[in-house]
Amino acid sequence: MPYQQHRQLWVDEPAIRRRMPDPVRRAAVRAVLIMSLTVIQAMVAFLCTLAGSWLAFPMVLSSVGSTVVTTWSVLDVWVTRQVWNQRNGVVSVPSSSARQLRRERRRARRAARTAQRDDARIRRRDSGSLSRA
Repeated sequence: MPYQQHRQLWVDEPAIRRRMPDPVRRAAVRAVLIMSLTVIQAMVAFLCTLAGSWLAFPMVLSSVGSTVVTTWSVLDVWVTRQVWNQRNGVVSVPSSSARQLRRERRRARRAARTAQRDDARIRRRDSGSLSRA
């Protein structure tokens, strides 16, 4: 049997998206943990209700409270992300659509100015003649 090259178990590939900033990642992990606990709590409340346990009512009430806290934690991720972007700026990628729009607007303004200048030049040239035929 000829010598075969051993394949690597995995190949490192560059990440498609940049890593989340630390404060945003912390908020996201917190939100995921709170969400998972809320789902578990809701499941326990449902099962207690089916079983007719005395624990059903307190669990339902706490599940409602946990849902409010979960919503707050998800909003916290969004707010933290917005604040981080405002303070540190968004990384601009050369292919970003905003940059292309700015480039197109700049070209249009430049073309309009050139046309205006040419019109003014033609008018000055025409106004200098003494007779109009």
